[in-house]
Amino acid sequence: MNAIERYFGINGENTTIKTEILAGITTFLTMVYIIFVNPNVLAEAGMDKGAVFVATCLAAAIGCFIMGIYARLPVALAPGMGLNAFFTYGVVLGMGYAWQTALGAVFLSGCLFIILSLFKIREWIIDAIPTSLKQGIVAGIGAFLAFIALQSSGIIIGRDATLVMLGDMSSFAPMMAALGFFIIIGLVYKKVPGAVTIGILIITLISLFTGHTQFAGIMSAPPSIAPTLMQLDIAGAFDVGMISVIFAFLFVDLFDTTGSLVGIASKAGLIDKNGNIPNMDKALLADSTATVTGAMLGTSSTTSYIESASGVASGGRTGLMAVTVGILFLLSIFFAPLAGMIPAYATAGAIFYVSVLMLFTLKDINWEDLTEAAPVAVVLLLTPLTYSIADGIALGFITFTAVKLMTGKFSEITIPVWVLTIILLAKLVLL
Repeated sequence: MNAIERYFGINGENTTIKTEILAGITTFLTMVYIIFVNPNVLAEAGMDKGAVFVATCLAAAIGCFIMGIYARLPVALAPGMGLNAFFTYGVVLGMGYAWQTALGAVFLSGCLFIILSLFKIREWIIDAIPTSLKQGIVAGIGAFLAFIALQSSGIIIGRDATLVMLGDMSSFAPMMAALGFFIIIGLVYKKVPGAVTIGILIITLISLFTGHTQFAGIMSAPPSIAPTLMQLDIAGAFDVGMISVIFAFLFVDLFDTTGSLVGIASKAGLIDKNGNIPNMDKALLADSTATVTGAMLGTSSTTSYIESASGVASGGRTGLMAVTVGILFLLSIFFAPLAGMIPAYATAGAIFYVSVLMLFTLKDINWEDLTEAAPVAVVLLLTPLTYSIADGIALGFITFTAVKLMTGKFSEITIPVWVLTIILLAKLVLL
């Protein structure tokens, strides 16, 4: 015990091993929903659901172990929401690439993230990209997730004349998706730990009792990971059409990770007087390494979870909290039958809830300045309507540069924004 206390600096952070473990359990309960949602989402891309379930648990566990043991920060990781949706609905179903090629793109984005972390280029990129665009991208992904949740549950269906219309709300799937969303909102508002997971399980139980889902057991030996293990197609990801996809994976992961780390560290009181986060470079390296590892296992980008703040609020201050979460994710691989019973409409409410959280960034946009508001509106609306995070980001950058030029605000266009705008414009026009 003394060795653990010394390694993680338990006494120096005025915490205890018991507190760190309980904080880890709290964090796990708030984010374990991903082991139900991620297999459902990636299965739509043609991936083996059981293999993705194991890959999700392992990628999350490995990410947590690296973050906890190497960076020693109370931050848990798992495959990210939004990135998994882009993987399936944007890259595979939307652009027609094989899921193996999409995994290759995730792998390459992780490698680029590692390079940015090692050479400390991250700060330059983050600072150079306008805050409004970063906030708009987060909101655009939220709108994309909402559209996917509504579509997968049958609340929105296709129509030739108008492209979309309201589905039959009296049918079982739309009703259950809506009920799941309401339950999650109510539980979150009451600050019930594991609210999202509880909402998913309640809808699954209703589905079981009404005969819409067949009971398949709770625990078993883990499914084989062979269908996805090392199946990534790196060579295929070098296709010129994948450039914007790789950049989209990279930037979304970069923004998401940075924002989560800052938010969690601030809540934990780990930011020093100069505004620096201890071991920030190690934390970024842990995140990017987890993404590379996850791609090899067979899942979309792994990222830091803002849900870690729940553990911090429970007293977590060290990497032991993240290690605890990792152990719990490892144990989760024995619950594959339970995950396999979760219907898509049971996770739709959870996805829609996550989208609501991501739309919160809109409150910080300066809507009085059209040159700031217009690019955000473009990203927000066109990300779901083009069914592509990559296209939404591209159109947002192009709009930002165009409106700043048209209004004479040349100085607000940074060099990275110029470079990205030219690359993305060329990709849209020439490819």
